[in-house]
Amino acid sequence: MSTKSEIQSLVYLLDDPDPNVQSAVKNRLFELGERAVPLLDQEKSETQNEESRELINEIIQWITYSSVEEDFLDALEGGLKNVKQLEDAIFILSRFENPTLREGEYKQKLDRFASMISDEVRYSLDDTEKMHKVLDFVFNELGFTGSTKDYYNPQNSYLHRVIDRRQGLPISLALVVLFIARRLDLPFYGVNMPIHFMLKYRGEMEEVLIDPFDHGKIVSYNQCYYFLKQNGVEPRSEHFDSSSNEAILARCIRNLINSYEKADKLKKVENLRKLLETVEMLVQQ
Repeated sequence: MSTKSEIQSLVYLLDDPDPNVQSAVKNRLFELGERAVPLLDQEKSETQNEESRELINEIIQWITYSSVEEDFLDALEGGLKNVKQLEDAIFILSRFENPTLREGEYKQKLDRFASMISDEVRYSLDDTEKMHKVLDFVFNELGFTGSTKDYYNPQNSYLHRVIDRRQGLPISLALVVLFIARRLDLPFYGVNMPIHFMLKYRGEMEEVLIDPFDHGKIVSYNQCYYFLKQNGVEPRSEHFDSSSNEAILARCIRNLINSYEKADKLKKVENLRKLLETVEMLVQQ
């Protein structure tokens, strides 16, 4: 049975310059396994040193990887048939960054966001007004915005950190809208356009494209065609189709792989590539 004092000692010894000591410590932590995670998490929350916090989190990730991977694969079993299942998978993906993440707390935050505007949406006169209520709420009242200064930071891709920091990539900002809209039963969809993920609102009279990275701005199909051509992509009609949930999840993982490659964190890249292979098999089905 591990104790708080033993965990503190093991964490302290990880800084020992002797590789034999480090190896012995890691073997002991591996031996303790997930039994040690609550104490490690407590130690992480109590330490003020950022480097120590990061080291402890890496240890927890190392210990819990197999169980988080198993939960992720279980969530994919049978495909992602609805947005709720996508949301579940996205939050499990966040646990690869923070294995002790309390997913329920973030889902409750999304519940609360939706409840804050449910009456306004319910009593809106038409589809267009409902769409604008949601977009104004997310991007103006809540203050979600595109991350322009540190675009490739992995924090922009993990949904719990996007909710905490109120900034992210186009796809992660789109997910905030999609998950709030699910709770309000509104017809928002993801659009897996090359280079730049978009949103679509499918009203009774028309479909509207929305740029989640530009504060929910409405854009035309012509603007998107021009954007793609300017970036060397020949536009095709399928670029503007509503995306499958599996394709959205795959793109989230690719973004993380790209971020970790730029940071030279190759072990994380290796682990994420394994997940991506499984998701891509679902996309092809």
